[in-house]
Amino acid sequence: MCRTTNTPVVRRLAAAAVALGSCLALAGPAGSADAAPADPVPTVFFGDSYTANYGIAPWNQDGDRTLCFQAKENYPTVATRRLADKGITLDVQSDVSCGGALIHHFWNEQELLPGTGLKVPPQQDALKADTQLAVGSMGGNTLGFTRILKQCSAKLRSPEHALLPGQPVDGDEPAAKCREFFASGDGKQWLDDQFERVGWDLEEMLERIQYFSPDAKPVLVGYPRLVPEDTNKCLTPAPGQPELPLADIPQDALPFLDQIQKRLDDTMKKAVADAGADFVDLYAHTGSNTACDGVNRGIGGLLENSRIQIGDDQRLPWYAHPNEKGRDIQAERVTDKVEQALNR
Repeated sequence: MCRTTNTPVVRRLAAAAVALGSCLALAGPAGSADAAPADPVPTVFFGDSYTANYGIAPWNQDGDRTLCFQAKENYPTVATRRLADKGITLDVQSDVSCGGALIHHFWNEQELLPGTGLKVPPQQDALKADTQLAVGSMGGNTLGFTRILKQCSAKLRSPEHALLPGQPVDGDEPAAKCREFFASGDGKQWLDDQFERVGWDLEEMLERIQYFSPDAKPVLVGYPRLVPEDTNKCLTPAPGQPELPLADIPQDALPFLDQIQKRLDDTMKKAVADAGADFVDLYAHTGSNTACDGVNRGIGGLLENSRIQIGDDQRLPWYAHPNEKGRDIQAERVTDKVEQALNR
């Protein structure tokens, strides 16, 4: 008997499959292997700028995908090497991770820079019937985390930071009062609506992975922690840096940002549990590698220069993305989770 679903798009796909005389299981079959596969594992990496590892150079400058800012040494690449060292070979069919991707860009094309006409296809197009592993990070952009950051930072609202997508949720509200804005009224309602959208879209995405690649093990990768428990750490610039790691975001808003990250983490965990997929909990393992942890930071400061250079002398800010240390933490945790998933 086919698994049924309440998702309209997937119901239509299932109906079409039945009409063709097939019954395509929408949930991956339970694994029975006792050891890692000896043959290469057909794999697709998907996701947003945290999978692409925006900010780390060099990056792939391949035609229309240049503005995805996908690092050549992103965590999928590093994790693939680490798995090979453990005797697990991934046959990477595609890495379609792209900066700025929302969850719905898994099934809709993505416009890379509004007004340019540059687009990339839906990420689900990379899935094949024989794909056995699908790994990536999605959710932060659908939540609107950059809009939340801009609501809390006057500096990020300036035109020079137009590369960071989105506008503040309410530009008439001063950045200094962002905590109060999100605590009640329209701000709270907006945030609640965003989290509901993230949950629905993650459910849709995970069902699509299991529809188009019924033998695939989906692995959703969470986000590293941005704000430390001790927010006093955020009042001192990192060594050699002129700006505070979280720029001009008020200190009383920092615990609120951390709560949002934790809520996003919990939302992703629920979607994964409901789908029977796997989750890489980076938030729980990066509390001492936040943007405010100085030499130990795994996150580049909001306005700290990244490794991406445009022209002869301009470098783009990290905008709170993993630096090389953070990338290596991502790769380590993904390696461990993929090994566990494939060994089941």
